Amino acid sequence: MRSEKDILFKKLNERFVRAFATYKLLEDDDHVLIGLSGGKDSLLLTELLARRARISHPRFRVEAIHVRMENISYETDTSFLEQFCATLGVPLHLVTTNFEASSPEEKQKPPCFLCSWYRRKQLFNLAQQLGCNKIALGHHQDDLLHTCLMNLLYQGRFDTMPPRLQMVKMPLQIIRPLCLIPEKLISQYAELSHYEKQVKLCPYERDTNRTTARQLFEQAEALNPEVRFSMWNALEREGKLG
Repeated sequence: MRSEKDILFKKLNERFVRAFATYKLLEDDDHVLIGLSGGKDSLLLTELLARRARISHPRFRVEAIHVRMENISYETDTSFLEQFCATLGVPLHLVTTNFEASSPEEKQKPPCFLCSWYRRKQLFNLAQQLGCNKIALGHHQDDLLHTCLMNLLYQGRFDTMPPRLQMVKMPLQIIRPLCLIPEKLISQYAELSHYEKQVKLCPYERDTNRTTARQLFEQAEALNPEVRFSMWNALEREGKLG
């Protein structure tokens, strides 16, 4: 008899496979760099991609990067990440960086924006150094739906992060293979797999517009449990998912 963990992994993997088939996220000879923050989403992303890479259809390689930000007080146990990646056969690159708001424009930006931008910069730089053509990020379905609400509330547009995005200024694609997976399934699997939690969370992570959008989405789900599918179908109809 299969365990609860095995049954759940099968469900997660089916959604993962459906995502890369539907949105053409993976192809033969791809070289993928995973943004591994150390949270449950990026850990699952690494596990799914590593297991899939052992299968010859499609044929692709994966590596991972973990970026440590010196001047933001959050912390991940890098020894756990190293062991986790080694078990899966995924090369892991540890990079330390920092950011400073130097220009007047940057000084007006919140710390979350600057931290994210400088972390992404390290991903782009390493991806090009390694010859990767794709960067995989651990955004799940809830993230895309929350982004849609944020864009409506604060930007006045109906849009979200697409499952696949071609960068304009560099030969890289951003892919989001967890885009069809609800966050609650990831949380359940993380518990069953004993994923190690981050040692210290970012002090700014709950003080953002995304938190407001999450709360609004939870209220909408309480009113209509099918709101997830209604929003996703609307995004599909409008061509916002690629």
